[in-house]
Amino acid sequence: MPVRQAEAVWTGNLLKGKGTMKFGSGAFEGAYSFSSRFESGAGTNPEELIGAAHAGCFSMAFSLFLEKAGFAAEQIRTKANVHIDKVADGFKITVIELETEAKVAGIDEQKFQELAEATKKGCPVSVALAGVEIRLKAKRVS
Repeated sequence: MPVRQAEAVWTGNLLKGKGTMKFGSGAFEGAYSFSSRFESGAGTNPEELIGAAHAGCFSMAFSLFLEKAGFAAEQIRTKANVHIDKVADGFKITVIELETEAKVAGIDEQKFQELAEATKKGCPVSVALAGVEIRLKAKRVS
């Protein structure tokens, strides 16, 4: 299996410094700063990238869990809300809320929720983020 890479460069102090993050594949490069991370400034932040990774991983894994159970997903759309909060003397990612909508023919609500929950626990990014509370809202759409 390939080893994935990403890189970040930070220049300056915490409050006035700035940086860039980029993927080893070249698919993304973006600026980040204190303002883009802890306020509403322009740019990206590590939590946004974690959210994208988690949403992408969950969607792919859910399609696999559904397929193994005999269902074919036409589309799965997942959003991740990553919460970072001040905790004691620092900051911590406290909660990730996954909201997924999937169009899947022939599946009942109980089985759909069962497979969504199993995916939440089993997708590789969820496993990597096991120290964070992960909440899931799963909805079937037609």
